[in-house]
Amino acid sequence: VNENNKATDDAEMVVESSSGKELTTNGVLEAEGHLNMEPYVGMEFESEEAAKAYYSTYATHLGFIMRVDAFRRSMRNGELVWRRLVCNKEGFSKSRQSQSGKRKCRAIREGCKAMIIVKKEQSGKWVVAKLVKEHNHPLIVKPVNTRKGAILCQTPDDKDVKIRELAAELQKERKRSAALQEQLDMVLIDMEDHSEQLSKNISDIVKSVKELESRKTVFQNGG
Repeated sequence: VNENNKATDDAEMVVESSSGKELTTNGVLEAEGHLNMEPYVGMEFESEEAAKAYYSTYATHLGFIMRVDAFRRSMRNGELVWRRLVCNKEGFSKSRQSQSGKRKCRAIREGCKAMIIVKKEQSGKWVVAKLVKEHNHPLIVKPVNTRKGAILCQTPDDKDVKIRELAAELQKERKRSAALQEQLDMVLIDMEDHSEQLSKNISDIVKSVKELESRKTVFQNGG
């Protein structure tokens, strides 16, 4: 038996299912050297996470969604030594019906065979052992011209220019806000002055009315 396949052979009896999709930052960084490459049998990765990160990115660019499928562990130490990554349309969905007898939703899985199998060699590297590229359904490539995509595609110089533009726009908004605040303060001051003047006018009117009533009373008494 080839020593490179020994770890995989020890794990033949242990096969489990997995739906986990998390990709660590380290895995993404390790996969960067393969991002522009088509997958092929014999392709090597530094870790399982790097293989998952690569295939997930490859799937996104090609127009399908990766699903983390089955894995195998070594019977000697329980270490993960084999992983299968598939298209999310792999297999067939179970038909679910509502109480009325109608299907609740359209089946997502369509029996797609596209997948990649990576196994851990004795050297510690993960190698592509099997690969199926063909899909039995249309691939939908998401447009790169999204806000997130546009940001990722920018060069450092483009980002610096954008930052300066945003800073200048922010400064304009701050000045505009300060000017509006100043105008509001002036209006409030005018209203306060007007209120004081109005109170004074009312006080003068009341005083005049009292004086007129006092004179009227004196005139009547004198008469």
